[in-house]
Amino acid sequence: MASTISFGVESPRGPRTVSVAYERTGSGEPLLLLHGIGHHRQAWDPVLPILAVERDVIAIDLPGFGASPQLPDGVPYDLTSVAPLLGTFCEELGLDRPHVAGNSLGGLLALELGREKLARSVTALSPAGFWSERERVYAFAALRAMRLAAESMPVPLIERLSRTAAGRTVLTSTIYARPGRRSPQAAASETLALRRATGFRQTLTAGRDVLFTDDVPGLPVTIAWGGRDRLLLRRQGIRAKHTVPGARLVRLPGCGHVPMNDDPALVARVILDTSR
Repeated sequence: MASTISFGVESPRGPRTVSVAYERTGSGEPLLLLHGIGHHRQAWDPVLPILAVERDVIAIDLPGFGASPQLPDGVPYDLTSVAPLLGTFCEELGLDRPHVAGNSLGGLLALELGREKLARSVTALSPAGFWSERERVYAFAALRAMRLAAESMPVPLIERLSRTAAGRTVLTSTIYARPGRRSPQAAASETLALRRATGFRQTLTAGRDVLFTDDVPGLPVTIAWGGRDRLLLRRQGIRAKHTVPGARLVRLPGCGHVPMNDDPALVARVILDTSR
């Protein structure tokens, strides 16, 4: 069951209050999980039981996604605002430099938290920010198409499609290599999460000029890429390795852009190996 925490942040317009929904389970060293744009914390459900055996796992809904309300006026959705906000979230929960794992947008945020020394290890799964301009335009067009489809389909149609493997392919094949493995409830829920994401447009706009160009020295970093990622093509992993030369680059065979559902055991092992 989700909990919600509210805390103050500074903005160009003065102090603001941000609220974040999260789920916490397990025991051990803290591990923060960050989802991608348009998704929600339930993206991590396939790996949570494995991770929770060894880690105190905190999966959050980023502001404007899932059960977290959008950011207040005056707080931008850019990297330099959201990463410190996550640092404050960790402080409020008493998390001392948690391990951080993120996917897509969450992977980019995880690397930024590592760069700012707010994490003790980083696992970035198909992180954003290592694209060429042509690749970024392609990815953003695909994301907009997914959002438009989610907004256009009546809810009964989404629910009906989610009940069959073919229908789940229609709903989620852009991000999963094996969409038929996603449960009907999960496929419908994440399509509705994309439809209702109040932070989607602002986050996409803020990401137009984002490139991650700095090293992340002094802590363990793994960058993992799905071999069947159709959204952020796997050659971007080579650029990520050049940018963060000390990182371990791992291929995830048979996995798409959101690999946690395609191969939960492999993804959990990669995260735990990094955090050890």
